[in-house]
Amino acid sequence: MGRSVAILGTRGYPSYYGGFETLVRRLAPSLADDGWDVTVYGRADAIKDDDPTVDPRVKSKTSYGLDTRSISTLSFGLSSTIDVVRSKPDVALVMNVANGYWLPALRARSIPTVVNVDGIEWERDKWGRVAKSVFRGGAAMTGKYADHIVCDSIEIERRWQSQFRRSGIFIPYGGDAPEQLPLVKPFERRKYVLLVARFVPENSINEFIEAAERISASHVVVIVGSSGYGGEIEDRVRSLADRAHRVHWLGHLSDDRKLFSLWQNAGAYFHGHSVGGTNPALVQAMACGAPIVARDTVYNREVLGSSGVFTTPTSEDIFQTTTSLLKDAELMESLSCAAAARAASDYSWKDVCDRYAKALSEALQPVGRAKA
Repeated sequence: MGRSVAILGTRGYPSYYGGFETLVRRLAPSLADDGWDVTVYGRADAIKDDDPTVDPRVKSKTSYGLDTRSISTLSFGLSSTIDVVRSKPDVALVMNVANGYWLPALRARSIPTVVNVDGIEWERDKWGRVAKSVFRGGAAMTGKYADHIVCDSIEIERRWQSQFRRSGIFIPYGGDAPEQLPLVKPFERRKYVLLVARFVPENSINEFIEAAERISASHVVVIVGSSGYGGEIEDRVRSLADRAHRVHWLGHLSDDRKLFSLWQNAGAYFHGHSVGGTNPALVQAMACGAPIVARDTVYNREVLGSSGVFTTPTSEDIFQTTTSLLKDAELMESLSCAAAARAASDYSWKDVCDRYAKALSEALQPVGRAKA
C-alpha cells in the first residue's frame, strides 16, 4: 500500500479559485503518479466535479464551514482537520498559516505536517485589524508546531527566518508553456494592456483603474478578475467598462486556454501585486511569454529578474510605462522571449511537484521535527 497524504486548506480538487488551487491541480495527480494515496479537502461549491481533466485517483472530500470573508479559512480548516485526525494519513500538506491553530491536533495524532505559509497575510490591506491578528497568531502557531514549512520565495523564507526563527523549504509555483493559441476576439495581438488580478487594494487595482481610463483613450484595456464578494472596486471597474468602450472587463476566468491566450498575445501585462512571494499569475504570465510591466517590489524582482520592466504604483507611472511598451514592438518581443525562457528554466511544474514530493517524503522521517 502506498504512502498517504491529505491536502487541506485549499478550495479543493479540481478548483480554479487561485494559486493554491492551481498548485493542487498539478501536484495531486503528480503525487498519484509517484504512488501516493492522495486526498484533497475542499468546499462543495468550489469543486468542478464535471471537469474532464480530473484524475480519478485523487480522492476529493468535502469540508464544512461558514463561507464568510472573515472566518471561512478557519472554519473549513477546522472541519478538514477533524476528519484528518480521524483518518490519520501518513502526512498532511497544509496550506495557509490560518490553519496553524489546528496543527497541535495533528501533532497529537503523530501526523507529520508540511505547511505552505503563503505570503505575509497579516500585512495585507484587504484584512481588517482582527483578521490580521488572526493570521499573525496562526503564523506564530505554524512557527511553533509545523514540522516543515514551505516558502514560495526566497524573500518569504528570509522573513520567516527573521520573525519566527524557522528555516523553510523554497518551492515556488510553476507555469505551463502553451502552444500558440488563437486570439480571444475581438482583441488583436500586442494591441492591448492586460490586468489579471483579484480585486484587492494591494494589487494596485485602484491605481490601474485610474491609469486605464487614460490608456483607453488610445488603446484597448482588458481586465480579468473580481473581488469574489462584490464591493467598491468591482463597482469602479464595472463603471469604467460601461463608459469607456475600449475597456473590457471579463470577470473571473476559469478557462485556462482563454486566459493563457490573453497573456500570450498581450502588448503589456501589468502585474501590480505588492505583497506575497512568488505570485502564480506572474509565473504563468511569464510562461505564456507576456511582455510584463510589474510593480517594483522585492518579490516581483526576485521572480522576473531582467525579464520585465518595473514601475511605481502610481496611475501616472502605470500609464506611461504600459503605453510606452505598446509603442515599442522590439521591446515587447524581447521581454516576451526573456520571460518565457526564465519561466522554463526556473519555474517548471515538474520541478515544483518533484520538490513537494521530496518534502513530503522527508516529513515521514522523525528527524527535524520542530519543538513545541
